[in-house]
Amino acid sequence: MEDPRYPIGRFESVNRPLAPEERRARIEAIRALPADLRAAVAGLTDEQLDTPYRDGGWTVRQLVHHVGDSHVNAYVRFKLAATEDHPTVRAYDEKRWAELPEAKTARVEVSLAFLEALHARWVAFLDACGPGDFARTLHHPEIGDRALDFMLELYGWHGAHHTAHVTSLRARRGW
Repeated sequence: MEDPRYPIGRFESVNRPLAPEERRARIEAIRALPADLRAAVAGLTDEQLDTPYRDGGWTVRQLVHHVGDSHVNAYVRFKLAATEDHPTVRAYDEKRWAELPEAKTARVEVSLAFLEALHARWVAFLDACGPGDFARTLHHPEIGDRALDFMLELYGWHGAHHTAHVTSLRARRGW
């Protein structure tokens, strides 16, 4: 049985600048995420949304809100790296954010609509970047110095990772 924490596998970087077609594929994954996540949760009841995707894991509702929280942080990090010389970005305690009352109770539609707007802006930004822009770097206190190519890989994977949490749960439960 697959590890329910990593239904598409753990994140693995190619550890080099991305080729143009690799970069395009990651941007397309970011472009597709809002529709993919919306489709993954379509038709779920509140009871199903409040079901953990695995033992000890977040609920589907918390996952959806987490993706919004994570991706807004990512968008800001990309913009900081594009406009500042090697900025240090902030980490945030994603586990504590997921335990906040709105992350446990807010309608998922709020974060789905937020992701649609956020990703439209993010993809417009990414589409306008050239190869030199993706070589720009930032410092993240938890993962060190990283180029935007690495960050693009990470967030292209991240959305698919959490979408697969939902689709895997649905498959296991027959939803």
